[in-house]
Amino acid sequence: MTTLLDLLDGSPALIALGEPTHGESAFLQVRNDAFLTLAEHGCRSIALESDRAAGLLADEFVRGGDVPLDRVLADGFSHGFGAAPANRDLLLRMREWNAVRPAAQHLRFHGFDAPLEIEGAPSPRRHLTGVCDFLDLDLSTEIDDLVGDEARWSDPSAIWEAGRSVGRSTDAQRLRVLADDLVTELYLQAHRRSVGWPEALVHATSAVALLRYHAAAAAPLDQEERFARLAGVRDALMAENLLAIRAVEAHRGPTLVFAHNAHLQRQPSTMTMGTTTVSWAGAGAIVGALLGERYRVVVGSLGASPALGIGVPAASTYEGRLQQRGDLPGYVPATDIGPAERRTHDHRYFPLDQATIDHADAVLHIPTGVDATVLADRIGALPGVEQVVASEENGSPEGAWGDRFFYVGADRRQPFATIVEHDVPGFDEAGQLDRPGVFRLNLDLGRVEFERAFGFAPKEFEEHPDDFDHARLDTLTPHPGYALHGFAGIVMPGPQMLPEIDRLLAIAYGRAVDRHERATGRAAHRRD
Repeated sequence: MTTLLDLLDGSPALIALGEPTHGESAFLQVRNDAFLTLAEHGCRSIALESDRAAGLLADEFVRGGDVPLDRVLADGFSHGFGAAPANRDLLLRMREWNAVRPAAQHLRFHGFDAPLEIEGAPSPRRHLTGVCDFLDLDLSTEIDDLVGDEARWSDPSAIWEAGRSVGRSTDAQRLRVLADDLVTELYLQAHRRSVGWPEALVHATSAVALLRYHAAAAAPLDQEERFARLAGVRDALMAENLLAIRAVEAHRGPTLVFAHNAHLQRQPSTMTMGTTTVSWAGAGAIVGALLGERYRVVVGSLGASPALGIGVPAASTYEGRLQQRGDLPGYVPATDIGPAERRTHDHRYFPLDQATIDHADAVLHIPTGVDATVLADRIGALPGVEQVVASEENGSPEGAWGDRFFYVGADRRQPFATIVEHDVPGFDEAGQLDRPGVFRLNLDLGRVEFERAFGFAPKEFEEHPDDFDHARLDTLTPHPGYALHGFAGIVMPGPQMLPEIDRLLAIAYGRAVDRHERATGRAAHRRD
């Protein structure tokens, strides 16, 4: 089977791993595993579709900085990506890697997006003042006078109506000159201010990027041309950032890049607006043209996503053909994928087409995302299993409504598996299950399997209070409340974990069947 490691042949600079939609956690979870595998083979950095300047805070954290994780998740990502549980795990896994390795092997985190949204962009104020603080320059009054009211910059209508944009005003033009002068001043001062200089340069170039974007927003173009121009400018800024990141990482092995397929594919990106199809060069098209074979692309493909309401694809589509290769995520060489039909595009998912495949090195296909219902169906398919869903009607406490309990036998004495989506204050809060979309599968492993998995018996769990991160995804940990009884749990297991889940589930189910058969035998004996 093809792996990402196969793409390391030929000394690539950038290995791009794409996702066809945002919001399906499975891609991020597979990405995390892939990055740590690549790290074992010399990859030392990752770049995400997130603001580069914000990413400085995330990088400080993974390098061991004394900054709270909650703050990093709030301020170290843009576009709300800090709320994704898998991004929390990525930062922690990188920090743990760095803590036990020499500096030469440390992993670095980068964002490569500009500090803007597609429908809005702030002023460059905070970036300019940050650079001035670094250079000990007091230009705050001039900057404040030129920026003025922040609302005139961040107004969403300014992106779609040229006349409302300040991007080509006299103030904006003067700010562009000031920002450019600050970049020059940074280089003039580099020999005396090397500590913190790279971070200051990121803020300076972020200010320049914002001013470029606002200038593009002020161009008098019709709606379709306007969208293509702004999308193209954003991708050009992404490409510039990727090349700058490579300049930093050139001596430390390749960089894994993770973003939407549309930003990473080698061919131009397109979008239909009404009856018009607009096109622009994405970051991947730009970087691919400049780096040639040193830029490798794996595009993401998705079968079904319960989280996003995306159903199973038709068998005649590219995704449908890939579904037939198996139930687990896998990498398929692009040359092995033949012609097929294009899946319907409904703005939740950008489907594969022949052009995307022709310009890719490989495709990562994920047959399905995994949510609580997918796991419940998997457990419920076992013979004799009964599912009880906690609700007001069956007298369950409100905090447990929606949690699932699985039994063998009608007596329902002890569940062998549960799927819970809520913290229990004062008892079970370590899993942080109150995060949106987060759930945990709990399984009764018994003493033997529990000890095999964790190296100590269930009764010894309280001697290991700090050994486990119970909120981490894709990781088997002792149950925070029921470990003493041999229970373990996995928070949001991704599709790559389904074989291990089936193995553990067989153990828990087998124990339940044995208990039920013994209880049935005892009852029959009493009747006799």
